[in-house]
Amino acid sequence: MRSAEEMTLNMLMKRECYRQTGTCTGGLCVGWNAQNVMWAVTDDLDKEFGTDYHERLKKWILHSQQNSLVVAGALSDAKGDRSKSPSKQVNPDSNVHLVEKREGGIVVRGAKVMICGAAAANEIFIMSGSDYREEDKDFAIAFVVPRDINGLTLVECRHPSDERELADGFDSPVETGITQAYLLFDDVFVPNERVFLAGEYKYSGNIICYFTANYRSCIGACVTEQGDVMIGAGVNMARVNGLSAKTFKDKYVHMAVLNETTFGMGVGAITMGWQHPVGVWFANDLMAHVNKVHVATLPYEVKRTLQDISGGIVETGCFPSCEDFNNETYGQYVQDCIKAGSCSADSRARAARFAEWLTIGAGVPGCMHGGGSLDGVKLVIRGATPMEEYAVMARKLAGIEEEILEPQG
Repeated sequence: MRSAEEMTLNMLMKRECYRQTGTCTGGLCVGWNAQNVMWAVTDDLDKEFGTDYHERLKKWILHSQQNSLVVAGALSDAKGDRSKSPSKQVNPDSNVHLVEKREGGIVVRGAKVMICGAAAANEIFIMSGSDYREEDKDFAIAFVVPRDINGLTLVECRHPSDERELADGFDSPVETGITQAYLLFDDVFVPNERVFLAGEYKYSGNIICYFTANYRSCIGACVTEQGDVMIGAGVNMARVNGLSAKTFKDKYVHMAVLNETTFGMGVGAITMGWQHPVGVWFANDLMAHVNKVHVATLPYEVKRTLQDISGGIVETGCFPSCEDFNNETYGQYVQDCIKAGSCSADSRARAARFAEWLTIGAGVPGCMHGGGSLDGVKLVIRGATPMEEYAVMARKLAGIEEEILEPQG
């Protein structure tokens, strides 16, 4: 991604993907970002250390492109005890790490968790999950592997309703369910041509900085597209409840304003970004992290508004299962109770379950913690906001000539 325009087009693609699938499209998100981030980082690495990481990455990207591979990305480690660094963990496998360097490659172990799109991807791009120091250099690694490589186990995260879903049921969207997974690496051998960082801890911070700037700006499109679907779900719920959608027009406008706030903030962060010497475009760090704060808050108001429009059939958690809906003994009675407007009981059931799924079920694509925790985001914002510089500006405008110092003790 070499310009603000190209990155904005990526946002638009994300928005359209959710409109078509009803969920986030992990194989077209983090993996894409990883390739762009490492394109810049490997160039920096090679210039300092004389390595050939950049050429390796270039060859792999061309291979991926030529074979139309879906590539998921994995950043989040299991981490373990948050008060300890990776090398101090009782269980070293709580973070993916380098076990051994061999002539033809490296051996890795550890766990990446909550990785979106992994189960539906051809390959998975792994990056180090934090800014490491020398004592944790074995955790500073980046590589890419086929999903089915020997030694890698994918533990897919499933929604409880999946187990009881009928072939023609409505308890969860059959065709558009989320594919999240835990990735368990058990002495996996990765050939050198697929390794792009192997202990050069100095650049692990750059990975996090570059990744979060682009991811947290573009995620504004992810929650906006979910909001688009929720507005549509709200319109449908009004009608299946027997009401005109116009009854709730002010609430739909409220939802739209919240949606476009996160999208516009993301575009703004991208537009105010910068170009790395190797050509990759990165979003403005401060604005991208401010957008993540909005992403972690505003969508929940959109969800609450959808529940408000929908009524108790969605929000109380009392809606019958598809199995009860079709029960031979009392199913017809249930259907007669559910029918409200001119549409069928089945349509109202599907509309209600979908609204429930979007607001309190598996359809929530990590607004709060997707892309990192809110507390971590606020640390970046605090560090990137020049408060003392602003204080000087304010004193000058107020006509204050003396320096106002921070109280001691």
